[in-house]
Amino acid sequence: MIKRIILLFHVFAMVITMQGQKIKVDGVSVVVGENIVLDSDVQKFKQEIHNNSEGKVTLSDCEMLERIMLQKLLAHHAVVDSVVVSDAEIESGVERNIAYLKQQLGSIEKVYEMYGFDDEDDLRKELLRIERENTLIQREKQNIVSEITVTPEEVRVYFRSLDSQNNLPEFGAEIEMALIAIHVTPSEKEIEVVIKRLNEIRQDVINGSSMRMKAVLYSEDPGVTQNGGKYTITRESGFVKEFKEVAFSLEEGEISEPFKSMFGYHIIQLEKIKGQELDVRHILIQPKVSEEELKKTKDKISQIRDSILADELTYDLAVMKYSQDKGTRQNKGIIINSETNDASFELTRMDPSLYGRISSLKVGEITEPFYDETREGLKMFKLIVIREKRESHLADFSRDYVKIQKMTMQKKQEDTMEKWYKEHVADTFVKINESNADCEFEYLWGQEL
Repeated sequence: MIKRIILLFHVFAMVITMQGQKIKVDGVSVVVGENIVLDSDVQKFKQEIHNNSEGKVTLSDCEMLERIMLQKLLAHHAVVDSVVVSDAEIESGVERNIAYLKQQLGSIEKVYEMYGFDDEDDLRKELLRIERENTLIQREKQNIVSEITVTPEEVRVYFRSLDSQNNLPEFGAEIEMALIAIHVTPSEKEIEVVIKRLNEIRQDVINGSSMRMKAVLYSEDPGVTQNGGKYTITRESGFVKEFKEVAFSLEEGEISEPFKSMFGYHIIQLEKIKGQELDVRHILIQPKVSEEELKKTKDKISQIRDSILADELTYDLAVMKYSQDKGTRQNKGIIINSETNDASFELTRMDPSLYGRISSLKVGEITEPFYDETREGLKMFKLIVIREKRESHLADFSRDYVKIQKMTMQKKQEDTMEKWYKEHVADTFVKINESNADCEFEYLWGQEL
């Protein structure tokens, strides 16, 4: 939990602390290499950990400071080791961070006002600096542990050590699931209506109307009320392929023809080219789905379920024949847990709505058809079958080998990082403010200022 919180802190919380000089003259807690840690950094980090752990994780000021110092140590040696990060990937990360902050607060104005910045440019400059440092830290850490592997014997030895100390982990109840999804598609007539409307808007803009005003009035992009449909993108930005391909094919001032993406149908106007960046403004309209189409899709997936239950069709064949979910269709419908990269899901950590549908099912049983919709607006009906169900239990070497292997790898990586920290704390310029002189750090950091 602490590691995840530290990452969140470095991505977002430091935005607040780096503006401390606008509020008061901030004291220097420590210098690591050429990196300065302010007193306010420690306090903000402490508050962030408290908030994100709901008060379950408590660290002293000295512990907070040392965790920040370790990150600064990584950043310093990333520069020493000539770790390379491109401007494009940094800018892409900043765009993601800004999108996140805007989503949380509602508008870019609220973001920079809340965090004490003068304007959006001021905010972006600081986020660029933070994103570059974070990327250097992660890249340096990856380089340190990149060649680490574990053998089956190491896994066995680690398991035995946990067992001998009566420290075997308990794994919660888990299930494996497979999915059939059928998309609810709009009619051709509705698609034609949308394309015609976008063409009319496009012509109005060509004739002199404001693209921004048209976006505010008609675009179904959730962010349009904050940005008027405007985005700054690079080829590495996290936009869908179709969007970037069209944007980078335009000349300044040009407006695209309507085109389709997973979100719906768009038109894009390229407002400005800034080196590797483009300022674009777009309008998104999603074709409407009628009640008739919803019913037709639900009836279809219900018939598939009936055929499976009547043994007229196997679930695997139904997946191959009917499922439209690209992520699972070629894998017998098996759903992969994005956090663990395997097919197991802990019941107690599942989304409550999904838990309610599957928690009482036995192996081989299938849910009733249910409606779902992605964040992108893709509508569908789903069936889920329970492939396997395991009750909570103490770790078993054979049964839980993959999990134990991951734990062994994590422990070996942690030991490697521990060794690296000890070596580099000793050969890195570090000065600690006298106000922190009484801290009992885990590592032998430098001397007092």
